[in-house]
Amino acid sequence: MLSNLLIIDKRKELSVKYKKALDDEQTNVKIAKNLRDAMSLIQTSEPDLIIISDSIEESLISFCQKVRALTYNTRPVIVALSKSADMNDRIQVLESGADDFWSEPVDIEEFKTRIKAHLRRELESNLDNKTLLPNNFATVKSLKRVLNNDKDRAVLLIGIDNLNEYISVYSDIAGDKLIQAFVAIVKSAIEVKDFFGQIDNNNFVLITNPYRAEKFAAYLAFAFDTVVPKFYSETDVKRGYVLVKGDNKAGMRANFVSLRIGGIMDGYDLIGTTDALLERLYYLKKSARLQSGSNYIIDRVKLTGDILNLNDSMFGKIYIKEPDESLSLLIRTTLELQGYEVVNTIDSENPIQPALIIIDSGDNMKELDYCRNLKNNPNFANTKIIVTTSVHDKTAVLDAGADLYLPKPYELTDLIGWIEYFYKMNNI
Repeated sequence: MLSNLLIIDKRKELSVKYKKALDDEQTNVKIAKNLRDAMSLIQTSEPDLIIISDSIEESLISFCQKVRALTYNTRPVIVALSKSADMNDRIQVLESGADDFWSEPVDIEEFKTRIKAHLRRELESNLDNKTLLPNNFATVKSLKRVLNNDKDRAVLLIGIDNLNEYISVYSDIAGDKLIQAFVAIVKSAIEVKDFFGQIDNNNFVLITNPYRAEKFAAYLAFAFDTVVPKFYSETDVKRGYVLVKGDNKAGMRANFVSLRIGGIMDGYDLIGTTDALLERLYYLKKSARLQSGSNYIIDRVKLTGDILNLNDSMFGKIYIKEPDESLSLLIRTTLELQGYEVVNTIDSENPIQPALIIIDSGDNMKELDYCRNLKNNPNFANTKIIVTTSVHDKTAVLDAGADLYLPKPYELTDLIGWIEYFYKMNNI
């Protein structure tokens, strides 16, 4: 992980000396000669560590207080440098917010070692306990740096699909091992200046060179899909899917875990904020879903600036195929009262389809062919399908590609509960 370091010192010779001692592949060092430039860099770069010399016009005590007030969310390490060796000066500066105090002149090797120790401790304080990757706080900070200062970078959002379903069948311990395998795959290919962190348990961010972003995404998809079958039982591998909540009533089909990757290579000036950047990345990642297996979409924002205009899309909408008109009307009315949008028809040739389709299989199970055709149509890769049936053949329904088998008769509240589950767990 690349650390950002800011030196505030109006002395040209000494500031350059400190910069040369600290600047390397893992540390990016900037120098500010005055407080105005320093405050601007602090706000845009959000440095991990600040070295402040008493050569500036303002007192170290006042400056430390201002920085702590300005950066209460980011909390950089502050190291003060002073010509004074007086103990009272040290105490006052440390009490005002500095983390360390050095009297000049300093031994450059000890200085370098101690600064690196501060940076290491700062990094370790922002690691996720399970993956040992930079946590959400550190990841959002790195995204902000891309937007403000380092625009010649590509950002990939990597999501692990069906992870929660996998954990519900194979346990939390097995889920942790799978995530560790994924992290190991990514780390085997990243470079020193790449950033790899996580947003939450299922979503990770990789910031890398834009010239290798697409190759990186392709490698991750291939390598992860190659490893995944080793985490499943022979029965599940032979079946081709996992049966979740497989009791005597409802049964849910879940595909094997896979990666969905959404990436952006440029156009950060059009985005503006980290929230907008993440929103775009989540949309791209959502669009990268296949029926099974990993996939990626890399977007050049300058060429597709309207990609987040979802007003005309079908994401989030529901289609009901139920021959019983009264039941169909009841389901539709209930869903609309719950805030869902139900559409009357679908066009199988449209590349954007409803998020969820509810199908009654019919007394002769003929509608399973309809379900199978939808699952074989790449336009429905992002669509979840619930099949309700009075013919209680769970295997036939799930083998046809349904994501959920729901036997009739069922309580309407059960159907609503499953719909809420799909919306929550699958981000549809």
